[in-house]
Amino acid sequence: MLLPFALWGTAMAAMKPLLDGAGPLTLAWLRLLPAGLVLLLAASLWRGSGSRGWRVDRRDWGWLLLFALVDATAFQGLLARGLVGTGAGLGSVLIDSQPLAVALLARSLFGEAINPVGWFGLLLGLLGILCLGLPASLLRHWWLMGPSVLTERAWSHGELWMLAAALAMALGTVISRYACRHSDPVAVTGWHMLLGALPLLLGSALAPLVDPAAPAFWPSWSGIDWALMAYAALFGSALAYGLFFWFASQGDLTSFTSLTFLTPVFALLCGVVLLGEGLRPLQWCGAALALVSVLLINRRAQLWQPPASLEGPAEVLP
Repeated sequence: MLLPFALWGTAMAAMKPLLDGAGPLTLAWLRLLPAGLVLLLAASLWRGSGSRGWRVDRRDWGWLLLFALVDATAFQGLLARGLVGTGAGLGSVLIDSQPLAVALLARSLFGEAINPVGWFGLLLGLLGILCLGLPASLLRHWWLMGPSVLTERAWSHGELWMLAAALAMALGTVISRYACRHSDPVAVTGWHMLLGALPLLLGSALAPLVDPAAPAFWPSWSGIDWALMAYAALFGSALAYGLFFWFASQGDLTSFTSLTFLTPVFALLCGVVLLGEGLRPLQWCGAALALVSVLLINRRAQLWQPPASLEGPAEVLP
């Protein structure tokens, strides 16, 4: 269950340098289209071509189209656009804040219980990713001065695009439950990627015709860049999203999506192991808070036991 979040933690880092040679729409459809084809092939081989396989039940097609529009087209387009103007700090904090929105939607639509321990865990997870993603100087100024430190310039580099992407993914996670009612989750995920890539592909092709200053349709990348793109598409999308929506269609959405809080933890640990980077004390604190929050959310039912009402008459002591 942790694998999708570990893959996402490195996929964004792989995509960021690719924007030097391609536009955000190109990056989005190149991530979705191959991943969708791979997932449909995997569903066909895994389930076979019989009653299920890569086919989607006609009763699910309406929800599938909405799923593709919200979670593939909107989310990937907004994410790629946000990467243009944001780094791994506040942008990743906002994109990883979607478990709170999923929890609210799951409570309203599916009646998932979120007791005080669960709410505390969600807020603790948000605090953890703030410590992981934001520089200490900004957190210090926020503590002393409040929201006024986030001026217009602070929000002009892609953070709002990232916040919109987080909301789109939260909605898509909930919609996926409806799109998989009569069909295989892997096949539905593959089709939603394939269909969601088409508007992005069309927009990427038409943009240079409408605006001469727009990025070219086909990216000018080196061999290493194409390898990074392949990693983002096959591992950061096909494998990660296939597993994510398969798990999301099965169990407790609030508990499962809380693992998103671990995405920046995996990204930072990858930098420590592979790039020899060091973590600041504040980041170690954020990682610890994220781990504790996931534990609290997943164990909220066991940790919150309201006192049961007394049954029968109390024993009278002599």
